[in-house]
Amino acid sequence: MSPDLLILAASEEKSGLFLILPDPAELVWGAVSFVVIVFLIWKFAMPALDRTLEARRSAVVSQLEEAEQAKGAAERLRDTRQQELDQAAQEADRILDAARSDAESLRQEAVDRAAAEAAQITERARAEAANEHARVREEARREITVISLDIAEKVVGSQIDSSAHQTLVDDYIRELERETAE
Repeated sequence: MSPDLLILAASEEKSGLFLILPDPAELVWGAVSFVVIVFLIWKFAMPALDRTLEARRSAVVSQLEEAEQAKGAAERLRDTRQQELDQAAQEADRILDAARSDAESLRQEAVDRAAAEAAQITERARAEAANEHARVREEARREITVISLDIAEKVVGSQIDSSAHQTLVDDYIRELERETAE
């Protein structure tokens, strides 16, 4: 390049703030375009974006409400199940207590029945022993009477009347009882 051209080029060069700023005509058209684009976005895109955001917010809110309702229902169900379990445990305890009580009643009834039967058997045995004792005593009395009558006949040599004989036998038995009592 020729030096004259270089000088001419250097004189046409701008310096300072003009290096950063665009040409004023470009700056005006850029600003107008920016305002138009912002207006179009604000007019058409923002309402659609607002509707989308509102729909999303509504969906999130309804999902949160549904989650709260589900949580409440789950807690109510848990509480209901816990109450049912508590009632079942109480019912089981009541049934066990009733069974224990019934078993104790049956056991006591069996013990009482056995005691009553034992008392009856003992009483019957005593009665039978007393009857047997009375029978043996009466039989012994008759034999003693017969023997004493035989002895008296032999001693006296004649037969005694029955009332005298009975008196003699009774006296003899009383005497034997006194001797055995001592």
